[in-house]
Amino acid sequence: MIQDIAPHKYHVEFENCEPREEDILLVFKGNKVLVGEADGRTWFPAVGELNIKSKPEFLFKMDDTNLFMAESNEEFEGWHFVSQEYFRTAVPMWKAFAGITAMQIHRWYSENKFCSRCGHNMEKGIGERSLVCHNCGKTVYPAISPCVIVALTDGNRLLLTKYNQKHSKYKRYALIAGYTEIGETFEDTVRREVREEVGLKVKNITYYKNQPWSFTDTLLMGFFAEVDGSSQIIRDEDELSEALWFEREDIPVNNSEISLTNEMIEKFRQGQ
Repeated sequence: MIQDIAPHKYHVEFENCEPREEDILLVFKGNKVLVGEADGRTWFPAVGELNIKSKPEFLFKMDDTNLFMAESNEEFEGWHFVSQEYFRTAVPMWKAFAGITAMQIHRWYSENKFCSRCGHNMEKGIGERSLVCHNCGKTVYPAISPCVIVALTDGNRLLLTKYNQKHSKYKRYALIAGYTEIGETFEDTVRREVREEVGLKVKNITYYKNQPWSFTDTLLMGFFAEVDGSSQIIRDEDELSEALWFEREDIPVNNSEISLTNEMIEKFRQGQ
């Protein structure tokens, strides 16, 4: 998955430090970030390579290298700006993970410029990743939404879905998924989402694995579950364009290795 970047190590701890010329710089223009490409591989500029007017701000550390972010509306020869979908296929994987994680942090700063309590400007916290309102004292931290991914099985069959395009731009087959609501356990979310999306009951809910998913500011929790009783699908037509049972040997192969969804589908397809 996209966070599996060994032998590289991601260090999320916040630091107050000055950028060095050899540190990596993520340059943002709106919701896009600057990259370069050579021999099919993705590159980010070093701090010393570009003349950026705004002061770089610390993001996180990858191995022993600090990563910073800065804003710029300029164009830079040999570099170009990309949207977050670029990082679904970027290589090497550790740069894809660094890029999309930086975009999530940058998006959080950009979308929380004003205090939700009193409307005054928010300022970056000192010594931690936070935003502080010095008018009313409100402090906010990055918000991460928990979400379940459900591999629903019926013997040798797996239920796969496709989203309506008005609901999501993702066009490939996926698993049932949904956000955990206030007051819900993850297991209750599994039961509710399966009932709402395909009208089925579940049993034997088993936790599999989790994944930080910066594309949607979520923490994905993967579960396998078995259908309980009837397997007759009643599809939520507003959210899903398809919901079908696939025999194990007929499950379509998706070669992407970045997502928890694809890993769970592949585990079932291979009989694991």
